[in-house]
Amino acid sequence: MTLNADQRRTLLSHPAGWIACGFGAGLSPVAPGTAGSLLALLPWLALRELPPAFHAAALVVAFALGVGVCDWAVRALKIADPGAVVWDEFVGLWLALAPLVLWPRGWPWIFGGFMLFRIFDIAKPWPVSWADRKISGGLGVMLDDAFAGVYAALVLVALQQLVHAFA
Repeated sequence: MTLNADQRRTLLSHPAGWIACGFGAGLSPVAPGTAGSLLALLPWLALRELPPAFHAAALVVAFALGVGVCDWAVRALKIADPGAVVWDEFVGLWLALAPLVLWPRGWPWIFGGFMLFRIFDIAKPWPVSWADRKISGGLGVMLDDAFAGVYAALVLVALQQLVHAFA
């Protein structure tokens, strides 16, 4: 669903809206979720340099922030899960790529984590689909992408183990 000019103005008139729409990435006329995920790679490149405990804390803070800003956007726009709200993609992708903080890999692994996250986010296997349908507000917006990110991270770890076993 494309936002009208008033809805865009509403998002961009408040700091919570800026964060919720991924600093404008969610306003992309084509594939806003993918645009948000792509932009999320930039801060992740800095986040991956944190020690694992600080990285985990940053993910918790980003998730909690996301619940708040996404809830604000849902209420302001009066839409259950606005497509322009992509902070959930940021956090979901960061969760998907979390194993790469422990086992640094090159761009093919980053691309693989990105693709796995997008696949799980779009396909919505259980419990991603459950969270998408049953949990409302900011928590619901965030939770389905968090589950998709965890699925992607688990597959990424499994693939890393397979590659290591055959190397």
